[in-house]
Amino acid sequence: MKEKREDLVENLFSHGYIKTQKVRKAMLQVPREEFMPPENRSYAYLDRPLPIGKGQTISAPHMVAIIAEKLDIREGMNILEIGTGFGYNAAVVSEILGNKGHIYTIERIPSLAEMATENLAKTGYKDRVTVILGDGTLGYPEKAPYDRIYGTASAPNVPEPLKEQLKIGGKLIIPMGSHNYFQDLVSVLRISKDEFQVQNLGGVAFVPMIGKHGWPED
Repeated sequence: MKEKREDLVENLFSHGYIKTQKVRKAMLQVPREEFMPPENRSYAYLDRPLPIGKGQTISAPHMVAIIAEKLDIREGMNILEIGTGFGYNAAVVSEILGNKGHIYTIERIPSLAEMATENLAKTGYKDRVTVILGDGTLGYPEKAPYDRIYGTASAPNVPEPLKEQLKIGGKLIIPMGSHNYFQDLVSVLRISKDEFQVQNLGGVAFVPMIGKHGWPED
């Protein structure tokens, strides 16, 4: 698996998805196969999203790389993730953050939150990543404000609680748009208490973000 991981990461680097050595190093370090259901582990290093159950997916590696690069993560930051899944994205971000930073990640589906907790523990990230069961569109005010916030599911608009919990000078990245897989990846920079600068980073396809400030559950 390690050789396949190295091949994938070098391919993402050569195609420009990975731009910095810190993201390259993190993606080389984190074993994606450990964050997948057993039946899909042989596909771990294909560059595509894969099902993890409950209608959810693990993001394609190139998308994990894009978000990590656009977040501009620095060691020691306080970060909030919306949509834990099986924990892979949080592990990559944690690897970039180092021992001094922390990630709080919110998952609404109990079985996925439980599996993510197990996956993060067995791969050595449990002390740097806290998994919370709840509505991610409400954020996690207990540990706010955050240097960075990012979503791994798409919302119809940027949830107001997430904007409120972002530090001044902080950055929020979230897929935004339609319910069914056609969205834009949006970057929101908090300039001041009431001023936000929004940038469209391009088209993406994510599962919907379900919650009070997201999409209603079917």
